[in-house]
Amino acid sequence: MKKLTSILLASVMALSLAACSNTSSDSSSDAADTSSSAATTEESTSESAATAGELTTVEEGMLIMSTNAAFPPYEMTNDAGEFEGIDVEIAQAIADKLGLELRIDDMDFDSALLAAQTGKSDMVMAGVSVTEERLVNLDFSESYATGIQVVIVPEDSDIASVDDLTGKMIGVQRGTTGDLYCSDTVENGGFGAENVTPYDNGLTAVQALMNGQVDCVVIDNAPAQEFVAANPGLKILDTEYVNEEYAIGVKKGNTQLLDAINGALAELEADGTIQSIIDKYITAE
Repeated sequence: MKKLTSILLASVMALSLAACSNTSSDSSSDAADTSSSAATTEESTSESAATAGELTTVEEGMLIMSTNAAFPPYEMTNDAGEFEGIDVEIAQAIADKLGLELRIDDMDFDSALLAAQTGKSDMVMAGVSVTEERLVNLDFSESYATGIQVVIVPEDSDIASVDDLTGKMIGVQRGTTGDLYCSDTVENGGFGAENVTPYDNGLTAVQALMNGQVDCVVIDNAPAQEFVAANPGLKILDTEYVNEEYAIGVKKGNTQLLDAINGALAELEADGTIQSIIDKYITAE
């Protein structure tokens, strides 16, 4: 109201001065226009700055993470039904940095990716590797961990290396890079979709291996170690299948959130938080 009154007074003064001098009228009118323009620009800049400073998430004050909590030690549930693991603790640390409350939505792996892609979750963390196919639908943060795809076989298996997988039935977790790589054509380095059986999670795939429904399981090394330790009679081949980097996926074009996540990750990396979380769950052999 004060600003509007000032502008009206300036206009009245300019009109009264016009009767005395055209030069004075032009000068006063120009000054009023300049003052009004500057005020408008200042308001516009302030509004833009305020918008840029606000972090928009699916739910106000909340950071929603979609995941598949059957991928130890990255995400799993304990006996009390609580979420824990590397991704869970890193996500909590990110939420703390951003001043948000973390909420975890557990679902199958494909659905977790789709939730972030469609904006039903703010981010997906589920031991997600960056691939060309996923980059079409999601934007990814800087890498925060390294994943190695390995092969689990029975101890008496005739499979001694990755080269021996040809013609074998391979169990994988649906939608993972292990699934993508193994299901690809032989010409592209895969074993053909007809030789791959996808399961909803790694545990189910390992159970199928124990029951003789598949000849081997291709999965990340960290959960592979957990599954082999819990199931006597299984072993991991010495040969690595694929070496990859894990990152956080967000909806395509959500640069505001992506920049905020990358900023938080950089700080957590610099102060040693990420490494301490990884060391907590993965001990050096």
